[in-house]
Amino acid sequence: MSARELFTFRNTYFSIGVGVAAGVFALAAITGFVLLPRLQPELKYADLWDAFCSAAGLPRRSVSSGEIPKSPHRLSEAVLTPTTLARPTQESIGRGATLAQRCAICHGPTGISRADSPNLAGQYASVIYKELLDFRSGARTNAVMSPFAANLSDQDIKDLAAYYAYLPRLPAYHPQEQLPRPRVVIYGAPMRGIAPCGSCHGSLDNKAGSPWLEGQSEAYLKAQLQAFAAGQRTNDISQQMRNVARALTSQEIDQAAAYYASQPPDIIKTTD
Repeated sequence: MSARELFTFRNTYFSIGVGVAAGVFALAAITGFVLLPRLQPELKYADLWDAFCSAAGLPRRSVSSGEIPKSPHRLSEAVLTPTTLARPTQESIGRGATLAQRCAICHGPTGISRADSPNLAGQYASVIYKELLDFRSGARTNAVMSPFAANLSDQDIKDLAAYYAYLPRLPAYHPQEQLPRPRVVIYGAPMRGIAPCGSCHGSLDNKAGSPWLEGQSEAYLKAQLQAFAAGQRTNDISQQMRNVARALTSQEIDQAAAYYASQPPDIIKTTD
């Protein structure tokens, strides 16, 4: 058979090949330009090229002259580095101690909660600093913390962070039997894109802005993971916790919360 005869519709195989290719192209076009836009009505495209760019994962132009689409939730505006609030002054710690008297009803007079509020004694200063900024800006909301943080100045927030970081880490008020580490804590789940919890939340070396979790309330930890998974808490920078929490099973959330609640602080910390 000559090349001319091979690429003609008289050739059954050529006809079938062209038909299949055309069918796949039509199906892809219908899926990409009809079905998916109907399933995602919030997406708006300026033109056909904009739609192609979006499908290919390329930067898109906004529908309205270069405006960046706004997130439905306020995002954290805190800027953290490993040295954020690393060397507080004694004056700052003293002012924080005075301000912290208003926090004692929930977080305990020594920074150890008797309820299901987080323990703050010995917490990283950058963590308390970031969360208070987020409560004040509305990036994170809570019926008690939001009104409290609304009236704090930048210096107040720095002082409170310095004071609680200065306090020694103490055993939790409700001690629990220590549990073995679950797999998700020490290994994560690489096939689902879940890093080990300790890669960010290590007590001796941690990612800036990530809290140490040992001895925190099981109910509190579980509630925060569920809030991240449901998108109700959105103040994690770059959505790290939301991405992780959405990939966790309910059993893994329960195991991680129970494990961290059962652990004593790794170190008894004092600050010079």
